[in-house]
Amino acid sequence: LLAQPGHQCELFARLPESLTMFHNAQAVLFDLDGTLIDSAPDLGAAVDKMRVDRGLSSFPLEHYRHMAGAGARGMLGIAFGMTPEHPDFEAMKEEFFVNYENCMTERTRIFDGVVDMIARLVEQGMPWGVVTNKSSRFTDPLTSAMDLFATAGAIVSGNTTPHAKPHPEPLFEAARRLSVDPARCVYVGDDERDIVAGLAAGMGTVAATYGYLGQQTDISRWNAHLHIDSPLDLLKYLNNA
Repeated sequence: LLAQPGHQCELFARLPESLTMFHNAQAVLFDLDGTLIDSAPDLGAAVDKMRVDRGLSSFPLEHYRHMAGAGARGMLGIAFGMTPEHPDFEAMKEEFFVNYENCMTERTRIFDGVVDMIARLVEQGMPWGVVTNKSSRFTDPLTSAMDLFATAGAIVSGNTTPHAKPHPEPLFEAARRLSVDPARCVYVGDDERDIVAGLAAGMGTVAATYGYLGQQTDISRWNAHLHIDSPLDLLKYLNNA
């Protein structure tokens, strides 16, 4: 378990048996890609189509997986070795976006355990929501197409507020939509920027290791309050779930 040195989150307590518990949590917020859903295959397919359309060899979709959380920057970097400074980057990014829009529900799946976890939260009357850096251009149709999100009380995209994560404003916006004090929220994500944003918002923070994290990722430096290796593990740390 990962306790942040010197950080006194109102939800956080160290129990005698060294079990971290979020006391009096009133809402749970989640990152989207890599935390609730595995969208890596569709992201990889979208950019790989660009390679094939240019007469280049196709890569296995798993080749793209570890950079799925980095969006267009990550996908174009893997497929073409292209950085945002490249003069063609913006045009290539838009082509990637169009490809992704055309396939974004074909291979994307919900991580094992997420449906049961959300059902338990709903049964306990725990409000929940999504805070993602994914643009609403993709978030809205994707979440509308998946029954999982029917009970979400807030879905905040990367362009919902003037700032994206790691800025805390998207998390504040989600808390406002749920009518919950940010200090009574827990935020779960699979990227360091998720934890940075959650800590800046004064929330309890949970690093999800089951998504896109590679074995070489040192999550201890993120200073999350704890980490979980499966979605259902989260329930152990919510005293009212």
